[in-house]
Amino acid sequence: MTLNVRFFLTVFLPFALGYYLSYFYRVVNGVIAEPMVLELGLTPGTLGWIGSAYFLFFAAAQLPLGVLLDRYDTRNVAAGILLIAVLGAVLFAVAETPFLLWLGRGLVGLGVSACLMAAFRAYVATLQRHQLPLVNGLQLAAGGLGAMTATVPVEWLLPVTGWRGLFLGLAVLTLAVALLVRLRVPPILQRSDNPTPLAEQIRSSLRVFVDPRFLRVAPASVMNQAILIAWLGLWAAVWMREVDGLSAAHTADLLLITALGMTVGYMTLGALATWLQQFGISTTRVAITTAALFSVLMLALVFQWPLPRTLLWLALGYTGSAGSLMYAGLTQQFPHELAGRVNTALNLAMFVTIFLLQWLLGVVIGLWPAQPDGSYPILAYQVSFGLCAAAQILALLWFWWRTPRPEQAQSAAD
Repeated sequence: MTLNVRFFLTVFLPFALGYYLSYFYRVVNGVIAEPMVLELGLTPGTLGWIGSAYFLFFAAAQLPLGVLLDRYDTRNVAAGILLIAVLGAVLFAVAETPFLLWLGRGLVGLGVSACLMAAFRAYVATLQRHQLPLVNGLQLAAGGLGAMTATVPVEWLLPVTGWRGLFLGLAVLTLAVALLVRLRVPPILQRSDNPTPLAEQIRSSLRVFVDPRFLRVAPASVMNQAILIAWLGLWAAVWMREVDGLSAAHTADLLLITALGMTVGYMTLGALATWLQQFGISTTRVAITTAALFSVLMLALVFQWPLPRTLLWLALGYTGSAGSLMYAGLTQQFPHELAGRVNTALNLAMFVTIFLLQWLLGVVIGLWPAQPDGSYPILAYQVSFGLCAAAQILALLWFWWRTPRPEQAQSAAD
């Protein structure tokens, strides 16, 4: 199959809608956090714990998901798992305790865990490898649109629906997308008459984690994406309100700008990487260079450099999308039959990191005593965000340290 109208209508569109929902669920917590805190009296640590459940359950699904996607029909796997998200959204909408909120959000994360990986697996099975950076970028852009509509539009809807009504509506929409994937997408991968034994598939999944090609690029890619998602999904909104003193409406506007930058990054960086391949510039190099710019911009935010905040958050969103290029970059380096497991290994590492970041940022902020109005000192936020910047810089240093020198590469070739 080629990149024609039939491909976009029958394969790309259903998976893109699924990933749109995945990102909407991921980001919406930043906008609904304030009414949730007011209604239920949540602390920063509890708020971060609830938000992190999405990423914990999402991460737990990745290794078995990689095996399922390489073993069974992609559309059946994606559509079936989406039904779990429907259950999670309903539970979150009716929950009255932090634990039920945590469980509902976790089930949502589990339910949407296949949205991106199923799409990537389908694209690997139906397209040429040189087309993957472009179409993967378009898929990620669909997620960016989900992030954008989870900001200002949600702020407009909340006075009408409330955060509980919003999640009931999301449950209905998720069910519709699950049916679309199952009924519209053609069979992507048929079972072989002699499939690889399940135990061997699991062992090959684990071997990806110790493969030098994976170890070299994964930390920088993971930190780049994890920081942006942890911030955009919750803590950027808290920073904007507590550090910059913005109103809820202005915060939603700035989150929309950040999500717009991320979406443009997904769309343009994939196309740029595809174009630069003809000049011998790898997808990995494009991603690492952009991630280095992301590190500089994080330092600008933490140390409050005199930059326009709209421009700064737009640029953070754009450069924070760079790590996503590694999905295409890594699958180009591994055998075709390992594509699902390579992507899910990277996804697992990323979502475990997001879980830790979204939870631990709240823990770090909570180390400072709350002020009389219930807020926390600006220094608490600067330290927590500064630790994120330090982690990204260390991951980039790791990449450069693990890069083979010319003489090493020549020796390996000989």
